[in-house]
Amino acid sequence: MVTVVDVTSENIEEKGFFCMRSKSKTQGYKRKQSWLLDRFQEGLRLKIIEDDGYPRGFIEYIPIEYTWRGIQGSNYMAIHCLWIVGKGKGKGYGSRLLSECIADARSSNMSGVAMVTSSKTWLTDTDFFVRHGFELVDSAPPHFELVVKRFDDQSCPVFNHGWDERAGKFKDGITILKSDQCPYIYDAINTIIEVAEERGIRSQVVELSNSMEAQFAPSPYGVFNVIYNGKLLTYHPVTKRELIKMLEEA
Repeated sequence: MVTVVDVTSENIEEKGFFCMRSKSKTQGYKRKQSWLLDRFQEGLRLKIIEDDGYPRGFIEYIPIEYTWRGIQGSNYMAIHCLWIVGKGKGKGYGSRLLSECIADARSSNMSGVAMVTSSKTWLTDTDFFVRHGFELVDSAPPHFELVVKRFDDQSCPVFNHGWDERAGKFKDGITILKSDQCPYIYDAINTIIEVAEERGIRSQVVELSNSMEAQFAPSPYGVFNVIYNGKLLTYHPVTKRELIKMLEEA
């Protein structure tokens, strides 16, 4: 039996939030849980789809005014994450979760739903949303796209362009701008700092403490940005080997 579970402050201890559910003692997990408890008060919704009680995927979304992505708009619902894993793929679970979000946005009298996507890595593929009636309205380097599903003729969201200028403020060595929205970045941060120390590169970690700081981060992903000498190096976790290659090519 397939069910969709609403995760709230009342049941998050029992249900978790899908990601890293086997590592609930880690810093990344604990900080994400705390972050969610704060975001629930801003209207964030988190839904997990279960098959016979086993979680197969989730969707996380929030009113766009409080989004942690590099976009701006009004009266839209912004999806942070939509993820189906393993045996759950190909069964329509992603479509069902997306339908839940669209229904929530409509019942809240919003003008539509938006999401930052990518055809490359880390984020949900753009084509999935196009197949569900979304349209591509903006793009940003290196391979980000913004898709929206409109309910009316109100202005749709756009990217907060100006990525290079914002990255250029961090000129000396490696700067990691991070938030607690993604629990997977903590291992990546340790890897980056380790490589920086091995290579004698100055490094620092800057906390993004609110949604506005994420909206005006150096990448559309918002919540994780690795800057090297004033330029965006990556917006997603990478292995040690991948990072070394990026530094050599920068």
